[in-house]
Amino acid sequence: MITQLLHRSPVRPARRRSASRRCLVVGAGSAGRTIARDLRRSPEFGLTPVGFLDDRVPRRRRVAGLPVFGSTTDLAELSVGLAIDTIVVAIPSLPAREIRRLTRMAAAENLDVRYLPSFGDALEREARLSDLHHVRLDRLLGRGEQRVVRAASRAALAGKRVLVTGAGGSIGSELCRQIKGLGPLALSLLDHDESNLHRLKMELDGEALLDSDDVIIADIRDQTRIEQVFRERRPEVVFHAAAHKHLPLLERHPCEGVKANVLGTKNLVDAALAAGVERFILISTDKAADPTSVLGATKRVAEMILAAHATDPTRFASVRFGNVLGSRGSFVSVLAEQIETGEPVTVTHPDVTRFFMTVEEAVGLVIEAAVMAEFGDVFVLDMGEPVRIIDLVRNYIRQLHLDVDDVEVRYTGLRPGEKMDEALFSTSEECVPTAHPRIWSARARSEAVDLDGLDSLTSAAIRNEAAEVRGCLAEVVPGYRPCPTAQLEGCLTTYYPDGF
Repeated sequence: MITQLLHRSPVRPARRRSASRRCLVVGAGSAGRTIARDLRRSPEFGLTPVGFLDDRVPRRRRVAGLPVFGSTTDLAELSVGLAIDTIVVAIPSLPAREIRRLTRMAAAENLDVRYLPSFGDALEREARLSDLHHVRLDRLLGRGEQRVVRAASRAALAGKRVLVTGAGGSIGSELCRQIKGLGPLALSLLDHDESNLHRLKMELDGEALLDSDDVIIADIRDQTRIEQVFRERRPEVVFHAAAHKHLPLLERHPCEGVKANVLGTKNLVDAALAAGVERFILISTDKAADPTSVLGATKRVAEMILAAHATDPTRFASVRFGNVLGSRGSFVSVLAEQIETGEPVTVTHPDVTRFFMTVEEAVGLVIEAAVMAEFGDVFVLDMGEPVRIIDLVRNYIRQLHLDVDDVEVRYTGLRPGEKMDEALFSTSEECVPTAHPRIWSARARSEAVDLDGLDSLTSAAIRNEAAEVRGCLAEVVPGYRPCPTAQLEGCLTTYYPDGF
């Protein structure tokens, strides 16, 4: 019976085919017990119930063989401690306002939400898996997700020693999830934040003792430490996702942007060459195309560092894409927090547009691009058409079953370094097709890569000379002009990482 229901379930399949998503069931009543029981009997559905949340059932009581961990007010804390991906709201009689409250709480923690229909509908029959609905990030895009990892990509990582920098971040952790499912010989998780590593390890392995060699605390700015890690772990494939990416912060603190995004990348590239790494993939950004911000300029320098090693044995490539839905501190989490607190939703401009992908979609294509790495290429992911931020806001509000007119939107104006519309290719690049229909190559019209000013740039950053760093960036990156210092005052009053 369950198998038949699964075939016509409207719910999106689990993100990771190799491991179920850990979920909490909200409601320990009959509907919750039925859903928990069926999920445990049906691993192909991709959800593993860990326990219950219920405002009326005592904590620590066991229901259907699973513990009641607490009430719904404990959701944020428990989602971290238990490495939860999804919550299932299994109370058919729950008022719409309570569903909205739970959805907002979950969105603030980047959790998926699935919920049962109204009580009236459920009266006709027993609750079942096909009743679950899903608050979907991809619907905000106005297009469907496309996530297919081809056999050649699997073969390129299967049996390899893989290292991911920034492993605890949004992009890095999704890279680790997908790479683990491809059968690497070893997967090394490198990050400077032990809390992020703990959560990721718990999610990947179901435990996080943090006593294994594959969990590495290291700062990519520490050259000696990075060299040591590469000697000991001997990675064959490296995905470099560690970076400072918050645009307004880097406008105010350009030295830190250079230390992480430029010097950190150089340290990794040098260590990769010394260790004989086969492939090295840099996670870049669309803001590196004709950059107008410190973020974009530092990521463009990182791309140039890889391109300068085009003829070396290690195959280098940068992968450039835009904003990612579902990443930590991104559009959805900020928007959810504003709606939850009743504050106005802040948007920079009514006509501002950005490119968006879901994190799973972007990472799947990054893995595909890794196979094509050859000569310091800059690959650009097909992100569809740019989307107006205000349209994303309205779509999200509707998914929360709120009236768009009831949510105040306040326009704040573009901040220093921001563009009205992003571009994936610079004016000095050609868009060249590749063997993959959703990956393009950004071919520079001039083959020369000039890094003569790199030492001066990193030296100024180490000395924390912000004005000198801005000037050096302008010398290294053709066409980049730093924002006048006077414009930077007050640019942090409204804060988003990617410039919404």
